[in-house]
Amino acid sequence: MATGTVSISMRTLCVSAAPGATRAPMTPPIDWLPFSSLSGREVHDVLQLRERVFIVEQNCPYLDADGADPQCWHGLCRDGETLIATARLVPPGLKYVEPAIGRVVTSPDARRSGAGRALMLSAIAQCKVLWPGQDVRLGAQRYLEKFYGSLGFEPVGEPYDEDGIPHVEMLRRW
Repeated sequence: MATGTVSISMRTLCVSAAPGATRAPMTPPIDWLPFSSLSGREVHDVLQLRERVFIVEQNCPYLDADGADPQCWHGLCRDGETLIATARLVPPGLKYVEPAIGRVVTSPDARRSGAGRALMLSAIAQCKVLWPGQDVRLGAQRYLEKFYGSLGFEPVGEPYDEDGIPHVEMLRRW
């Protein structure tokens, strides 16, 4: 797995969208950090946002702290001091054969602001740097299939239930 010695800046601004996609207006920058570089406050904010949406809002009790976070890169999109969106980049071989983007979440207060799209575009770009030439996988909630499709992901396999929520695996090929 790559560590903190990547040849690009840790700060990744909005990147170009896939052909035909729109770019988020004035989205805050996104920092990509390996877990070991996150401050205690940043870890708290990431877990708090994920719990707020995945466990409380979606009424889905599950173990969010699954043991993978320490091996992942974490994207932090902030509005000032407030974390408004986050995702993690999972190295190949940890969850899937391919690298994966997971735990993608936008604060309810920041939805429809473009932060989620900007976060995903940045995550795709960061995966390309960390794991060049490798396809990227994600497990999408079915209602977000069109959103991820607009970013170049295609469904692979059959839909499945995860913790009572319909999902589908999706792959972005290079």
